[in-house]
Amino acid sequence: MQLLPLGAILAPGKRTITSVLRIVGLGQQPAWHKHHRVLSRARWSARTASRLLLGQLVATFLPAGPLVFGLDETLERRWGPRIAARGIYRDAVRSSDSHLVKCSGLRWLSVCLLTPPELIRSI
Repeated sequence: MQLLPLGAILAPGKRTITSVLRIVGLGQQPAWHKHHRVLSRARWSARTASRLLLGQLVATFLPAGPLVFGLDETLERRWGPRIAARGIYRDAVRSSDSHLVKCSGLRWLSVCLLTPPELIRSI
């Protein structure tokens, strides 16, 4: 189970459990279906997992110095009866100063920990 976060970072495209297991070399494992059960039946907290991941990233890449974060907002155009968190937002791609375009969908906020390139090369 410790390889799932690593596989989720490295997997291209859709990050399904199957693609994550393939990227870390466990796609041909005979009991790969047990990984699905951990996420669906086990008690785990995404907030605790993200706190642990951030702690490991800071300890690895920035043990000393200021933390610099990059923020990105993305609008995912989705609709349907099962999408409860959908809202109407300003579409930054199709809008301009004189023309406002609104779009229905989900708004995602991505947070990135930024590190100087010379620190990455030394690791």
